[in-house]
Amino acid sequence: MSKSSHVQEDLDEPPPSGDAVGLINGLAKTATTPSTETFPVSNLAEAFRSNYFPTVSTEKWNDWKWQVRNSFTSFEALEQVISLTDDEKGFKEQSLNLPIRITPYYAALIVSQNQLQPLRKTMVPTLDELLVSPGEESDPLGEEHDSPVPLIVHRYPDRVLFLATGFCSAFCRYCTRSHMVSKKDKMHAGTPQIDRALAYIRQHTEIRDVIISGGDPLTLSDERIEYLLSGLRAIEHVEMIRLGTKVPAVLPMRITKKLTDMLKKYHPLFMSLHFTHPDELTPETREACIRLADAGIPLGSQTVLLKGVNDEGDVYRKLTHELLKVRVKPYYLYQCDPIPGSAHFRTSVDKGLEIIKHLRGFTSGYAIPHYVIDAPGGGGKIPLLPEYFVAKENNQVILRNYEGKLYNYPDYV
Repeated sequence: MSKSSHVQEDLDEPPPSGDAVGLINGLAKTATTPSTETFPVSNLAEAFRSNYFPTVSTEKWNDWKWQVRNSFTSFEALEQVISLTDDEKGFKEQSLNLPIRITPYYAALIVSQNQLQPLRKTMVPTLDELLVSPGEESDPLGEEHDSPVPLIVHRYPDRVLFLATGFCSAFCRYCTRSHMVSKKDKMHAGTPQIDRALAYIRQHTEIRDVIISGGDPLTLSDERIEYLLSGLRAIEHVEMIRLGTKVPAVLPMRITKKLTDMLKKYHPLFMSLHFTHPDELTPETREACIRLADAGIPLGSQTVLLKGVNDEGDVYRKLTHELLKVRVKPYYLYQCDPIPGSAHFRTSVDKGLEIIKHLRGFTSGYAIPHYVIDAPGGGGKIPLLPEYFVAKENNQVILRNYEGKLYNYPDYV
């Protein structure tokens, strides 16, 4: 069995770089076994497949392993489907801290020739990434300082972060963990590494909550995911497990019936999904979310606030409404972390507070997330709110409502 053609079946190896240019030119003919499972294909995706992958069947297009293998991983590949601007192609890929990786499915959403198209800005590098501003750090959250053993970040008393892989099916340009994502020594964890991390959790009985992240853990094989979940479920003091993933947005066909049937064996299991903009809520993404919700998995969305992408109140509100329609609760709105070269993505904190004010009282409470800053240096998530509590005077709490009107509440206790 060769590593190149069966890499997903080798549980310890991440997928190799794709060859989208070769495929477009009819040179890459490697096939994967087509799935008999039906999955929706939007008109946008079908048009993209017909134009740029005409020899690829719908079944192969809906094979998540084919999508990963044939991702766009270079400017050369992207130029086959997008007219890159000078700002996007004016430097060498070698100068990037984070390589390029975009699935064919997600590329179909960004083929607009408009450089300002929101999703395109999140995936296609620009010269702005090379400008490092004051306060930016490669590991802004200080996770490496809170890692007692490989794969584990133990910051909060009762929970740990389990970084099962450094691989994602798509690389977001604002990624908090760009210092580890895609690095050769940080790819899919092997069984010995997982076992050592499980042993640490087993020894620390104060840990009741485990968040599996990366990279993206849903890029692991079903077998490797189940190995990890079963290992955690065998630890008596682990009460809940969470999975953090962007797969439903960038690789929705990964959410197969086989996967959901396996996941629902390990309840209570929660998922934190990463959505950025309403344009991500395609028929494919909706199907993926519905499958996960139907498997009994509570779903929450973690959205990063990004300048020129989702920092308008109406845009973010539309995103929350579309998410709720597929049973995803807007959970966190993150202030963008100060990784090197991220200044062009970061808004002011006032902008985040303005968005919360735009939501409170003007939409369902379920649509309002916690607006947080993950404090640089390892301080953890700190919630931020507009000034609703004004003052306390003469046993009266003075409150400001969503319309800006003041109200008194008796507080004699």
